[in-house]
Amino acid sequence: MTGRVLLTVDTELAWRHYQAGLGWEENYARSVEPAGVGLAYQLDRLARHGLKACFFVDPMPACRYGLEPVRRMVGAILEAGQEVQLHLHPSWLVRGGEPTFELTGLDEDEQRALIATARRLLIEAGAPPPIAFRAGSFGADDATLRALAGLGFRFDSSFNAGHSPWPSAISLPPWQVDPILYQGIVECPVSQLDERDGWMRHLQLCAVSFAELRASLAAASAAGQPLVTIVSHSFELASRDGLKANRIVGRRFERLCAWLGGNRDRLETAHFADLAGIRTDRRSPLPRPGNWRRFERLAEQALGNLLYEGRL
Repeated sequence: MTGRVLLTVDTELAWRHYQAGLGWEENYARSVEPAGVGLAYQLDRLARHGLKACFFVDPMPACRYGLEPVRRMVGAILEAGQEVQLHLHPSWLVRGGEPTFELTGLDEDEQRALIATARRLLIEAGAPPPIAFRAGSFGADDATLRALAGLGFRFDSSFNAGHSPWPSAISLPPWQVDPILYQGIVECPVSQLDERDGWMRHLQLCAVSFAELRASLAAASAAGQPLVTIVSHSFELASRDGLKANRIVGRRFERLCAWLGGNRDRLETAHFADLAGIRTDRRSPLPRPGNWRRFERLAEQALGNLLYEGRL
């Protein structure tokens, strides 16, 4: 049976740009469409290679900017035939004092109310009712999953063992990389690789080399792993200020798309809507891509920081 890959893109306006006083149009230009390598570029490349992706859209900036930027994101994604699901950074809804940056800073009732508000805003922006969720910064706990289940969500993808136990505070074991029915919802953990001596590194586009991605995907296919979940962001192919394209990460994205497009017989990209009946009883081994692939990543990160961030 062909395994599946979730290409997930957290799509959001950046809180740091809001704090710097940027209006929504400039924030959108730097966060969602930065330097010509943002949402439109990514949607185009996915279409060229016939790939599916899920875009987790954060509607909470509507609390400060109104719904127009969220409508623009949602419309572009749906027009391209891709999937919109719910993302949530709670910092946008400040109720006196300092903002709350992780959902885990709220109790279960507060989380449920906030998720319900975010879902309403996303639907008002033109999205179909979401069935999947990812917390901002992976900041979710068991209470988050119970709240989601109570609101009728079917999937969550907030558990990231490489960021556990904080801010990813869901109480699953670190080796849990396969989908699992937990707290009334199917958790689809962010995929990991075994970097060395038990240290885990999550499969995020800017966090691993293409060689590590390719080796991890090949290992998942060989092991019959039901699902691989890869993370990216709308702004991830650009510098942190959103003004320059990061050619190193951009080339990595291009190579990943080309590899997935050429290996559909082994691994098929999917939307959450395609995951009905996904197996939740597997325990797949963590891939170990090896030291030379890790050294390639470290060299790329050093060069990228120097070229695009002005620092080592």
